[in-house]
Amino acid sequence: MEISLIRTRKEYDAAMRRLHQLLDVDPAEGSPESDEIELLSLVIGQYEDERCPKREDTFDAVEFILYVMEERGLSRKDMEAYIGGSGRVSEVLSRRRPLTLAMIRRLHDGLGIPADILIRPPRPAAQTEKCASRRPAARNSKDHAASAHA
Repeated sequence: MEISLIRTRKEYDAAMRRLHQLLDVDPAEGSPESDEIELLSLVIGQYEDERCPKREDTFDAVEFILYVMEERGLSRKDMEAYIGGSGRVSEVLSRRRPLTLAMIRRLHDGLGIPADILIRPPRPAAQTEKCASRRPAARNSKDHAASAHA
């Protein structure tokens, strides 16, 4: 178990993979694997604190839509009811097309996404970085990781 500070996205991804491997095993408390989970959670948390949005007020509209999709297990197909056809969903989520007023209303009414978030201008894709543990995940092991990090 050699853990060091995370400085790159590649190192972050590797640390996240290792964390999930360990969490899937569910090691006994006080074991070397349990200690490794705790240490990984600390270095992952430090990396995320420096580079990733943490609060909903730091999200742009697209990031928040993606967050809600992941949190609720929604697919791009599910988003067609709020945004339009598959091509339109793709354009919006890749930031090639802005949300229209009608889309904002449907997302707000249907999914409860605050309108003030939906009207925020999108950031260019190059300025956004996705951090896995900042977004609630479907797997229970990630919930454990988030609580270990907190």
